[in-house]
Amino acid sequence: MSESIQINEVAEDQAEHKAMHRTGVAARLAGLPVETLRVWERRYALSETERSAHGQRLYSAEQVRRLGLLKQLVDQGHPIGVLAGLPMRQLEEMTVSQALPEEDTGRMMRVALLGESIIRRLAAGGRDSLGLVVRASCTQLAQAETVLQDADADLLLVELSELDDSAVPRIVAARRACSAVAVVVLYRFCASATIRHLRAQGCLVARVPPELGELLLLCRAALANARPPLRERRPVPAPPRPRRFSDEALLALAGAANSVDCECPRHLADILMTVGSFERYSAQCASRNEPDAQLHQALQLAAGQAMAILEDAMERLARAEGLPLTPA
Repeated sequence: MSESIQINEVAEDQAEHKAMHRTGVAARLAGLPVETLRVWERRYALSETERSAHGQRLYSAEQVRRLGLLKQLVDQGHPIGVLAGLPMRQLEEMTVSQALPEEDTGRMMRVALLGESIIRRLAAGGRDSLGLVVRASCTQLAQAETVLQDADADLLLVELSELDDSAVPRIVAARRACSAVAVVVLYRFCASATIRHLRAQGCLVARVPPELGELLLLCRAALANARPPLRERRPVPAPPRPRRFSDEALLALAGAANSVDCECPRHLADILMTVGSFERYSAQCASRNEPDAQLHQALQLAAGQAMAILEDAMERLARAEGLPLTPA
């Protein structure tokens, strides 16, 4: 009975090793935009891939893993033109050598775990042998911010089989809650856009590794390259520009215009009040992101410049018509 189980397990391992993925799937599993993978293949002939009956490239699990290592090293600053010709073992050694400074390799990593799968895998695989000290763990993403609060972890380790954009703010909140310096996010299926969003927040994102030893390398690499997440930066609103005419003064000029033949003071006063209102609105308008905030600041500046020109015109017009000038 035990022999038949072993035979089945070997067959399953061989089937998994021989599993072939088309270019789009291979790119997604490796965390690459499919366009990037196609450019790399065209320029550097990365993989001796098999071809389908229709001539499409087919990648094995080992080739996908190599693509993931290439992506990780390129993200660390290595040129793809140099990496493309290196054997798998050398790519793995480069990943290890850049993981942590020598003086830190023996340090126990304090981790917070998020995801039922990673909790079970580490419990079964011997987390102590990996040098991991689990400070807190949570199985549900929705509860992570509360459960992981004050865990005081070095690293947040997340494993979610399917990832989409809705997970990004919750992972960021969980990181903040447990005070983690770095984040490793593992997935099985995830859109390229979501991977980019997570990386923009300083997360190391990778497909679930088959062995715990590879997981340790990812953790070390994340700590070695830890950087704070991008924060929304908005330009400081410009201080209010001093007004030369208050709304009351403009209303007085508009009323005085009724006693003269020229209607221009009334029309110009109305324009000034409208532009002034828009200037104030632009300074206070809520912005969705940094480019949006910069746009509103530019609108505020443009309205202020227009106000200065129109105020000059109003002063000149009022003097020409003999209208009372009351400064703001």
